[in-house]
Amino acid sequence: MQQLVFATNNRHKLEEVAAKVGDKIQLLTLNDIGCTDDIEETGTTFHENASIKSHYIFEKYKLNCFGDDSGLEIDALNGEPGVYSARYAGEHGNHAANISKVLQNLTGETNRKARFRTVISLIWNGEEHFFDGTIEGTIRTGTAGTDGFGYDPIFEPTGYPITFAEMSMEQKNSISHRAKAMEKLISFLSAIDG
Repeated sequence: MQQLVFATNNRHKLEEVAAKVGDKIQLLTLNDIGCTDDIEETGTTFHENASIKSHYIFEKYKLNCFGDDSGLEIDALNGEPGVYSARYAGEHGNHAANISKVLQNLTGETNRKARFRTVISLIWNGEEHFFDGTIEGTIRTGTAGTDGFGYDPIFEPTGYPITFAEMSMEQKNSISHRAKAMEKLISFLSAIDG
């Protein structure tokens, strides 16, 4: 079975991706390879950040790997929070503060169109490949649901009357931006595998 390192320490992302991959690929975490480094995301685009993560792991460990960067883009906020989604309110990973800032910035705004975007950088046998996924939706005026993470409680995907945070992992994994990007990556690896 092919081994592939996922360059993240985000437990939620790992769970989502592991559920998507199933038994097709043996997914290794940074922990599995003994990497405790904090990989700085210094890029200004999703592509740059994803690429920084995968290159860091490949150059240091010489293992096939992928990194991803994801974020929420809100039309009325000129694409914010975008690449700064995880630290929009200042502190990295403070989901409640990030959600609060988004809702505050959208006060009185009628255009609540938004999308989640994921870009994956895969380094396979030294070659880099990109895969992306997007899901359109709208931003609610308040939170709903307790599952998921990040902006899931305020993001309602188009065609669904509930937020990501109200969905089961299986349901979210069948439509999410990360799932779409992962499906492209899995198809690519399946084609190589023959």
